[in-house]
Amino acid sequence: MIFTIGLRELKSLFLSPLAWSILAVVQLILAYLFLGRIEIIQMYQAQLMAMDGAPGVTEIILPDLLGNAAIILLLVVPLLTMRLVAEERRNRTLSLLFSSPLSMTEIVLGKYLGILLFLLVLLVLIALMPLSLLAGARLDFGLLAAGFLGLALLLAGFAAVGLFMSTLTQYTTVAAISTFGALLLFWILDWSGQGFAGGNWLAYLSLFNHYKPFLDGIFDSADAVYHVLLITTFLVLSIHRLDADRLGG
Repeated sequence: MIFTIGLRELKSLFLSPLAWSILAVVQLILAYLFLGRIEIIQMYQAQLMAMDGAPGVTEIILPDLLGNAAIILLLVVPLLTMRLVAEERRNRTLSLLFSSPLSMTEIVLGKYLGILLFLLVLLVLIALMPLSLLAGARLDFGLLAAGFLGLALLLAGFAAVGLFMSTLTQYTTVAAISTFGALLLFWILDWSGQGFAGGNWLAYLSLFNHYKPFLDGIFDSADAVYHVLLITTFLVLSIHRLDADRLGG
């Protein structure tokens, strides 16, 4: 049933112009930035070849590409998740879900799966950019794997936060703005934590601090666990929120 709900959510996304617009705009912006990095490599190719231990093509292109992708998708994911539950509440179809022979866990995980499948499509399209360089260059597949794993975990966290925010309101705009605010806060926590007691804890909670190592090709299980805990926390909160709604809480 979780997979069925997920496919239903994915289908409804692709039936809306929003999803296609997001795919087109994200690809257009990232392609422009990607080609800009290619141009830089071409401009300084002679100097790079003369350097000892010069960075490779993957090192020059990938961190910048995926860093920009994270910022752009921090803006985009709230638009995808805002309707997950808020629209059901606004259209008064949430009670139909509650009356179905499904647990709140199945409903939440099904809706979450639908968003993850869409984000997977987006990830594949982004990955095609650096992979296209295989036609004329050697790539560092270890760095590629680490970078895209980090981005996948980051987006899964974005989606979990967005799903929870969507359970709190019937207004999709409010859900989108709340999600963006929460994600931005998680992103800049270490900035606000500098200079006072407890700053180290805030820095640890920062999404950016647990994403950057992946861009450097470093896989740290502590960073992966952070993302998994973030995802689990917000999914559990979503389940409890819908349970409270069903029970009239």
